[in-house]
Amino acid sequence: MMNEFLQYLQYEKNYSSHTVLSYQTDLFQFAQFLEYAPEQFDPRRISSSQIQQWVLSLMSAQISARTLSRKISTLKSFWRFLLIRGYVSKNPTLKIILPKTKKPIPAFFKEIEMINVLSQPFIPENFEPVRNHLILTVFYLTGIRLSELINIKETDIDLVEGNLKVIGKRNKQRMIPIGDDLCKNIERYVFIRNQEVEMLEDFLFLRKNGKKMYPKMIYDIVHNNMTEVSSLHKRSPHVLRHTFATGMLNGGAEINAVKDLLGHSSLASTQVYTHTSFEELYNIYKQAHPRAK
Repeated sequence: MMNEFLQYLQYEKNYSSHTVLSYQTDLFQFAQFLEYAPEQFDPRRISSSQIQQWVLSLMSAQISARTLSRKISTLKSFWRFLLIRGYVSKNPTLKIILPKTKKPIPAFFKEIEMINVLSQPFIPENFEPVRNHLILTVFYLTGIRLSELINIKETDIDLVEGNLKVIGKRNKQRMIPIGDDLCKNIERYVFIRNQEVEMLEDFLFLRKNGKKMYPKMIYDIVHNNMTEVSSLHKRSPHVLRHTFATGMLNGGAEINAVKDLLGHSSLASTQVYTHTSFEELYNIYKQAHPRAK
């Protein structure tokens, strides 16, 4: 039943392999707590008290409320699936309450930091420096995810119309407008790449060996470049996504438009950036208003 549930998540719900692995880890951990091998686990024999005991053991291990909430949600999703498929007649997770979690306000880079990193006076006309600069630019100007950037193909870009097709979570497709300057930067990069690199795969961003880039490589490029201009603890591609969203909202963009650009399925996911924008507004107010200090 576990394997069927995991296949359902992967092939019917189109969850990423990373997400499916998280579900699998949580279910295996629960089975291990009850001293069952995953293949011997029978959900029809599980009671609410057993789940409560597991939750208490996790709490005593002092895991975060966010992690605990995710693990409980895994069990709730699993038993909903079993009920729908008719494998069980009752749901022992109904009495289990999710702990309240406080969502942290997303970190973002300051506008001056982005100007400093993207306005370098001299970038060598070589493949890697030009590619790395374009990666930073695309993240900042589109707000796309790391996984989305890695999978961009040249056929996804329309330099005439000025738009970029992105395949997001659960294979959802969206179109993102790109400006003239970014189009010119892409053309420049493609020209240099085609001169210096033998393309073995048809992705936009490649390694020197002509193969597709991998997540850690992209992360290191962003982290190393942003370290030169920012003292933020987190200096990742996802912080560039936060920076894009915060900048759009601070610039007056309508929240539903930002939601669509980011590829969020729920407005609640986008609304967290309004708190970031308010925090920035409040800090400016405290610094600038003579009676606010």
